[in-house]
Amino acid sequence: MDSKQTNTDKARRRDYYRAHLEDDELIMTPFCACGNLLNDDYYCEKCNRHCRCYEIICEDSTTLERVQAYIRNSPQFSVYKAYLSNQG
Repeated sequence: MDSKQTNTDKARRRDYYRAHLEDDELIMTPFCACGNLLNDDYYCEKCNRHCRCYEIICEDSTTLERVQAYIRNSPQFSVYKAYLSNQG
């Protein structure tokens, strides 16, 4: 199963995380498919629904490599698919 993809348009039709590295720590911020930033409860007040994020859009290739390693090595991450952001 290849978890590396670059088509973030596909991922954006679903709830997703935006991921980046900050001081070598992985930071993942949840978003609704509508683009609304989600709070800790993952409830979108714009869509009035609870969101489920299974897509991770990585800001750069270094972040993507880290996320892919987690997907390969951690059962908790195995449900996710990772994408490289096509926004520079």
